[in-house]
Amino acid sequence: MKHNKLKPFPKGFFWGGSTSAYQIEGAWNEDGKGPSVIDMAKYPEGTTDFKVASDHYHHYKEDISLLAEMGYKAYRFSIAWTRLYPNGSGELNPKGIEFYNNLINEIVAHGIEPIVTMYHFDLPYALQQKGGWSNRETIDAFEVYAQTLFENFGDRVNYWLTINEQNMMILHGDAIGTVDPNLENPKKELYQQNHHMLVAQAKAMNLCHQMLPNAKIGPAPNIVSIYPASSKPEDIMAAHNYSAIRNWLYLDMAVFGRYNATAWNYFQEKGYVPTILDGDMEVLASANPDFIAFNYYTSQTVAASEEDGSDVGHTGDQHITIGEPGVYKGATNPNLKKNEFGWEIDPVGFRNTLREIYDRYNLPLIITENGLGAFDKLEEGDVVNDPYRIDFLRKHIEQMQLAITDGVEVFGFCPWSAIDLISTHQGCSKRYGFIFVNRDEFDLKDLRRIRKQSFYWYKELIATNGEKLI
Repeated sequence: MKHNKLKPFPKGFFWGGSTSAYQIEGAWNEDGKGPSVIDMAKYPEGTTDFKVASDHYHHYKEDISLLAEMGYKAYRFSIAWTRLYPNGSGELNPKGIEFYNNLINEIVAHGIEPIVTMYHFDLPYALQQKGGWSNRETIDAFEVYAQTLFENFGDRVNYWLTINEQNMMILHGDAIGTVDPNLENPKKELYQQNHHMLVAQAKAMNLCHQMLPNAKIGPAPNIVSIYPASSKPEDIMAAHNYSAIRNWLYLDMAVFGRYNATAWNYFQEKGYVPTILDGDMEVLASANPDFIAFNYYTSQTVAASEEDGSDVGHTGDQHITIGEPGVYKGATNPNLKKNEFGWEIDPVGFRNTLREIYDRYNLPLIITENGLGAFDKLEEGDVVNDPYRIDFLRKHIEQMQLAITDGVEVFGFCPWSAIDLISTHQGCSKRYGFIFVNRDEFDLKDLRRIRKQSFYWYKELIATNGEKLI
């Protein structure tokens, strides 16, 4: 749809940025923090671990000051479960409460709205040793953790995200360290974990509404438009299959409180049906999100399964591998350019995705991740030129404004990432931030914060509420 005049971004729009605890904080074992599955995982050869990261734990005041200088209206970050409960449950660590109280106070003092992700991949290792999300006790531990968050920070935090990219944890559980790929039927186990996470999420949403009636809470999956590789009916069916499995399974449950029919029949066909206990479906049906947060980096394209060994393909590090015999085949989109990591860059797909989600659920939307990783270079005079990042974000923001003009209700945009942090798969050399952190994979240097070219561009964009995109 072509518009003669674009609607402006809403007044009070949440321009901001995002990070996660394990990728930015460091201080992995300081002040009583326990280990998470991320801390105990193996790292790709030649990349750093997450023990120091960007050392935000010790630099948070400087970092928040820089976000305020950019003009941030909101900052989306996650809380490390193991900083509050070193063993995932049991004794509460007062030092963890103190750190997040200080961080939230700093954010609020600068006039920035804190948006808190409750769980961003970093499951407590002590819980993982007891079965992790395969063990229903983790549901109870998450509910206690949620209650602790609401009790301690709910007086200042009005926006909560439950679980970051739950669908990625299920689709790529072995990559994130939440399932043993050597299990006899790892996918069945992953969908059992998924069911437990959905129940935990529903309980957290209900608890939030009970304890904090003025707060808002929602899920935060990674949602993208799925294109058929051609107009062949079989390819269109494959795209429908993958959309249900990748996207709607998670949001249908969060919003409607029921399993998506196509996804459920996929479970039955493949032998992935989870065990559901009495009362689970009632809990799931009782929860209602106030909004939907989602992460978008690139669209995906699929074709009909050929079941000849060619169905599973690599699509760049954003989605790792996709394809499943008898369901869909991973494909590339010849109409899109790729970046150096193999992602297809699709700003128009962002508009498509916004429209699809809003048409289906009619809930306000906030984008909690969108961005470009690159090997940024620090030049003489503390200069970091990243026009490629500006170009990527500008094109996506343009499409977001078109979606708003289409009638989609969007209340915030928090790109990945606010400052440089450690990439899950490429260490610290692959940078996403508006702010450069001066360190290498194995040389911490001085961890100095340096404003990139994109810092100044984003600052001006925020100051004009998105009017100045050039």
